[in-house]
Amino acid sequence: MHSLSQKRCFNHAEREAAARCLECGQFFCRECASEHDGRILCSACLTKKGHKREKSAPFTLSKQAVIVLKGISGILLAWFLFWLFGLLVLAITE
Repeated sequence: MHSLSQKRCFNHAEREAAARCLECGQFFCRECASEHDGRILCSACLTKKGHKREKSAPFTLSKQAVIVLKGISGILLAWFLFWLFGLLVLAITE
């Protein structure tokens, strides 16, 4: 039996195989094989199973963006409070 390093990718004959699909048994390069639910599958078998690729990480803000948003929120809150204070002063002086 040949070792994995002597096998070639089923889709790309010029590339060395990096994994074997657990469904179809063919050998694939790193680009053609993917991990899904802890198993190595080729894209064809993954499509047959109806699974979608892993979802990307949810959108998160960087620390700098959070600091900027907090600063803007603080300025807007201060402006609103001064505006309310101005209305109160006008109501008292009338």
